Amino acid sequence: MADKVATSKRLTVDRLLSKLGIASRGTSQEWVRAGRVCINGRVVSDLATWVLWPKDAVSIDDQPIQDSVKRFFLFHKPKGVITTHSDEKGRKTIFDVLPPDLGYMHAVGRLDQATSGLLLLTNDSILSSYLTDPAHKVMRTYLVSVRGEFTVAQAIEATAGVLDGGERLQCHTVKIQKSSGRESHLEVVLIQGKNREIRRLFKAQGHEVTRLRRIQYGPFKLEDLLSGAWREIPMEDVRKALRLS
Repeated sequence: MADKVATSKRLTVDRLLSKLGIASRGTSQEWVRAGRVCINGRVVSDLATWVLWPKDAVSIDDQPIQDSVKRFFLFHKPKGVITTHSDEKGRKTIFDVLPPDLGYMHAVGRLDQATSGLLLLTNDSILSSYLTDPAHKVMRTYLVSVRGEFTVAQAIEATAGVLDGGERLQCHTVKIQKSSGRESHLEVVLIQGKNREIRRLFKAQGHEVTRLRRIQYGPFKLEDLLSGAWREIPMEDVRKALRLS
């Protein structure tokens, strides 16, 4: 796995800026529309403009761009914020919580608004693609509370797979930590991240999720990281943990 976009790779200009960790595609598109982006000394205004990178010279506000230093963070996402850079409804996002001097980062996958816990952040799109690719089976561990008594038979069913709206939802493992008529506490491991998979799966089994927190993503653990806090992991350590170096 390489840090940089491959030599002479052909990309649209907005995708290039996103790949290099300079800005989101949405922000990049705004820059193009505003006439702030030049390719080989010529202002571009067409979002479909192709760039041969790094052969072509690209600049923003007359400043040449270069690949940004790759960074990686563990972030304890609080409940009640959403995992986007901006929200048309004006809801609070994780980037309202994080300090702006971290630079442009994107989340590796998402946690929904009501879910808290470990969220990985990076400006390395190749690394995030690796971590989210189901083929690599990177495990995510969650602590889950549900209403009602969750049984061993239901745990077996959840690992075998449950159909919801024609889509198969499935846990890798389910451990019952506590089970009573009022509430059950579970430890759940997923190896792929479908939209709201845990909530949908347990709802299909007759259980409402009342609390959901991710405590581990691959080798990276939430541990004692406080809600709203973040910790940077050196990229060399990230690659070692993932056995990529």
